[in-house]
Amino acid sequence: MNPRMLDAPRPTRRERVIALHCSGASADQWCALAEQLAGQYQVEAPEHYGYRSTGMWPGEHAFTLRDEARRTITLIDSSAAKVHLVGHSYGGGVALHAALARPDRIASMVLYEPTAFHLLRQMGGRGALAYAEIAGVAERVCHGVVTGDYQGALAAFVDYWNGPGAWDAMRPAAQNVLLQWVPKGPLEFQAVMEDVTPACAYGALNFPVLILRGEHAPISTHLIAEALEELLPITQLMIVDGAGHMGPLTHTARVSALIIRHILHAEYRCAATTTFACADNLALPA
Repeated sequence: MNPRMLDAPRPTRRERVIALHCSGASADQWCALAEQLAGQYQVEAPEHYGYRSTGMWPGEHAFTLRDEARRTITLIDSSAAKVHLVGHSYGGGVALHAALARPDRIASMVLYEPTAFHLLRQMGGRGALAYAEIAGVAERVCHGVVTGDYQGALAAFVDYWNGPGAWDAMRPAAQNVLLQWVPKGPLEFQAVMEDVTPACAYGALNFPVLILRGEHAPISTHLIAEALEELLPITQLMIVDGAGHMGPLTHTARVSALIIRHILHAEYRCAATTTFACADNLALPA
């Protein structure tokens, strides 16, 4: 395991924040968050399979979310204190799986449009339509990878999340990064779409959870965000004005501020219920 360490080397508090990036991104997605938390938290961003720090999935068996979440769970197990989880898109799906595996070791969680697509199958007609839509995108990505049409696969993927023409408008350097990632795409779709976690399981996550979604979220993650607001015991849903699915990258300052505020509120709540044993000298932000 080789998680990226993103915090500055001047610690005064060492609670751990584990931040999980979206598909096609990297640990660098969370650099701005880490800079703002520097000196207070140990921020770690384990990269998913298919990246330079991790290598490709070795193909030992059919790939699942459990395989992807293993690094995160190892980090949770190695922490002396409870951890704060942050996840965007696919990283949000991985964070949910890790939290379900270690519910008593999580202090708080922030999810920006997690791709928990399995929930759509449990929502009735509207969810079924949204699931069929994202399944069509997954099929196009998988077909493109199998046939070697990586450009076509990515056009379908990027345009779904960002709007028609988004792939063509991307800078070549950004396109090249995604071209290196896309062979992993089918595994990620398989993992999140074939997850069999029942909706009732999320009731075990008895810690503060902030669900964020962009104002212009696709219908799939829009519905998932609303469903999780109902399923999680201690949760708040907030909409990031003007943002879409890629809000953590396009509206970095706003999203980072919401994440940090949630973490501090969670610690303040913990301190208040344990006579300030969890978070000495913590100042709650306005």
